[in-house]
Amino acid sequence: MVDVASTVLHEVLGQKLQEVDAPIVSYIINVLADDDFDFGEDGDGAVEAVGELLVDSGCVQDYEECRYVCNRLSERFGKHGLVKPKQAVRSLATPMRMFDGMDDEVPKKQPEVFDGPLLSERDRAKLERKKRKDERQREAQYQIHLAEMEAVKAGMPVVYVNHGGNENGPAIRDIHMENFTVSVGGKDLIQDASVTLSFGRHYGLVGRNGTGKTSFLRHMAMHAIDGIPKNCQILHVEQEVTGDDTTPLQCVLNSDVERLRILEEEARLLSLQRDLEYEAETGKSNGGMDKTEISNKLQQIYKRLEFIDADSAESRAASILAGLSFTPEMQKKPTKAFSGGWRMRIALARALFVEPDLLLLDEPTNHLDLHAVLWLESYLVKWPKTFIVVSHAREFLNTVVTDILHLHGKQLTSYKGDYDTFERTKVEQLQNQQKAFEANEKARAHMQAFIDKFRYNAKRASLVQSRIKALDRMGIVDAIINDPDYKFDFPTPDDRPGPPIISFSDVSFGYPGGPILFKNLNFGIDLDSRIAMVGPNGIGKSTILKLISGDLQPTSGTVFRSAKVRMAVFSQHHVDGLDLSSNPLLYMMRCYPGVPEQKLRAHLGSFGVTGNLALQPMYTLSGGQKSRVAFAKITFKKPHIILLDEPSNHLDLDAVEALIQGLVIFQGGVLMVSHDEHLIAGSVGELWAVSESRVAPFSGTFQDYKKKLKASG
Repeated sequence: MVDVASTVLHEVLGQKLQEVDAPIVSYIINVLADDDFDFGEDGDGAVEAVGELLVDSGCVQDYEECRYVCNRLSERFGKHGLVKPKQAVRSLATPMRMFDGMDDEVPKKQPEVFDGPLLSERDRAKLERKKRKDERQREAQYQIHLAEMEAVKAGMPVVYVNHGGNENGPAIRDIHMENFTVSVGGKDLIQDASVTLSFGRHYGLVGRNGTGKTSFLRHMAMHAIDGIPKNCQILHVEQEVTGDDTTPLQCVLNSDVERLRILEEEARLLSLQRDLEYEAETGKSNGGMDKTEISNKLQQIYKRLEFIDADSAESRAASILAGLSFTPEMQKKPTKAFSGGWRMRIALARALFVEPDLLLLDEPTNHLDLHAVLWLESYLVKWPKTFIVVSHAREFLNTVVTDILHLHGKQLTSYKGDYDTFERTKVEQLQNQQKAFEANEKARAHMQAFIDKFRYNAKRASLVQSRIKALDRMGIVDAIINDPDYKFDFPTPDDRPGPPIISFSDVSFGYPGGPILFKNLNFGIDLDSRIAMVGPNGIGKSTILKLISGDLQPTSGTVFRSAKVRMAVFSQHHVDGLDLSSNPLLYMMRCYPGVPEQKLRAHLGSFGVTGNLALQPMYTLSGGQKSRVAFAKITFKKPHIILLDEPSNHLDLDAVEALIQGLVIFQGGVLMVSHDEHLIAGSVGELWAVSESRVAPFSGTFQDYKKKLKASG
C-alpha cells in the first residue's frame, strides 16, 4: 500500500515533490495509504486531510490547484483498487416493523440502558474518521513546525513584525492554559496541568533534564495547547538561522515583512515616476498610471513608513546585533560564514527585533560570551511583554525573571519571585509538608494502636467505633517524593605525579595563515590548581585548552607535560560526538573493550546515569543527560587534570549544583572556561582573564570582573 501510494504521489506531483522535505512527503504518503482513508467525492476527503499541508509545503501553488491534484490522486488511487466503492443504500418506501408476524407471546427484548446517546454504526464510523483526521492534522502541524524550524525559508522567521497590532482579535493580555497534557512518543510529560501567564511577567521555566521543558515550549509555539489565543504571536528561539548569502543585519530586517513590501512598492512607483518624466521629455506614452495617481500613492506610502517608524528599523536591528557582540564588519558578512553558535545569536537577535506577544527562549546564554550575557540581561529586564526562559544560569534567572514555573512530577507550579526566592519557598514547603506527614502518621498510628488494643473489648466498643470513623475522616497526607540526587563523582587518581605537571614557557601560537593569537605565555598548572578562564568569545580560550591538552602544538616556545599526567577534556564536541544510535552502556563498552560490564555500569552511575537510563538509546536523552554520559566517558581513566569548556551548557540547575560538589571533592587540578557565575564561585578559587594575545591572573572575584566589564562599555 505505501509503495503504491508513493508511486502515485510521484506520478501526480512530479518534480515538485523533490523540493519538499522528506518527513512531510512520508507523512502524506502514509495518510493516503491508510486502509481507512476516505478520498470522498472528487477527492474532497484528500483536500480536507492533506490540502493545507500540500499548499504550505509548496507541493501546489494554491487551493485551486490543490483540489485538482487531490481529484487526480483519487482517480489514480482508484485505478490501483485503493479507493473503496460506495456501498449501495436501500431506500424503504414505508416503515418496516421488525416484529410483524411474530408470536405475541415471545417476550420482547428490553432495550439496553445507555449513559449517553445511542449511536448508529454509521455515526460511530464518522466519529472514528473524525478522530483519525484530527490526529493526522495534529501530526501534520508538528511536521510543518519541524520543517520550518530546520530550514526557515530565505532567512525569514515564522513570526514577523506586526505593526498593525492583533488585527484578528483583541490585544493579547493574559494567557490561561487549563487541564492540558503534553505527550511525546506516547509518553505523558505534563498531565492535566493548568497555568496562567500574566501579561508583562517574565517566567523562568525550571525542572530536571528530561522532564519536558523544551517539549512544553514547542507545544506552545505550535498553538497545540488549548487556551492560547489564535492571534497570539509566539516565537520559540530554538534553531539557528539557515546559513546563506543574507547578512545578519538583513536577516533581522527581513522579519519586518511590511517594511520590505512598502519599500519595494516605493521603488516601483519611483521607477514609474521616472518613466513618466522621460515620456514627457520625449513625447512618448505607454499608458498606465498618471503622475497624480503615482504621487498620491507615494504620499500614502510615506505616511505608513513614518507610522511604522521604518527609518529607525535598521539602527535598532544593528543595535541588537551589536549587543550580541556582532561588530559592524560582522553584520555585513553572509550568514553562511558564521558557525552554528553565531547563527544562533542571529536567531535570538531576530526574535528580540520581532518582539512577539510571547517569547520563548531555550538556554539563550549557551552561545553567548559574558559581555553578550550582560547585555541580554539588561535588555530582557526591560522587555514589555511576556516571555518564558529556560536557563541553567542561576544569576541570569535571578536578574531577568519575575516568576518561576517549576516542572516536577508531570505538573507545572507557579511561584512569585526570582530563582533564589523559589528555592527558599520550595524548601519551606517541603519542610511543612514533611511535618504535616509526620504529624499525620503519628496521629494515625496512635489511633490504630488504640483500635487494635480494644477492638474486642465490649466496654470500649463505642470508643473504638469513634476512633475508626475519625481515622477514616482524617485522610492521608502524601509523603514527600524527592527527585533522586544528582551525582558527579569524579574518580580519585591512584597516583600523584610530582611537579612540574604542566608548564608553558614563552609559548606563542597562531593558526596557519592567520595572525598570532598568543605571545610569550608563561604559566603552570598542578594538581591543586582551581582556575576559571574568562574573556570574550573568539579570543582564544578554547585554543588554550587545546594547547594544554596537546591537541594543538605551539608556534614557538615549549609546553611541558609530565609523562605520567592523565588529562580529561570536556567540551560540547564530546557531547555532539556521542553515538546516538547506541545506549550509554553499549557506548562505554565500545570505548573501553574488555572492561567488565558491572564496572562500566558503576562508573555511569557515579554520574547519575543509572537503571533504565543507561539502556535508553542516546537520541532519547536530553542534552544534560548526554553531558553526563560524556563526563563518564572522559573520566573513566581517573584523570589528574580536568579541562572543562562551558561544562554547564544543557545541564539543569540541580545538575550544575551536583557538578560544583563533584569538583570541590575531586582530588586533582581543574581548569574551566565558563561564564556561569554560580559554577565559578562555587568550584574554583582563581580567575584568569584572557585578552588580546595574553593570559593574566585577575585579582578579584567574578563579580569584580563583571563590574569591570560593564564599566568598560
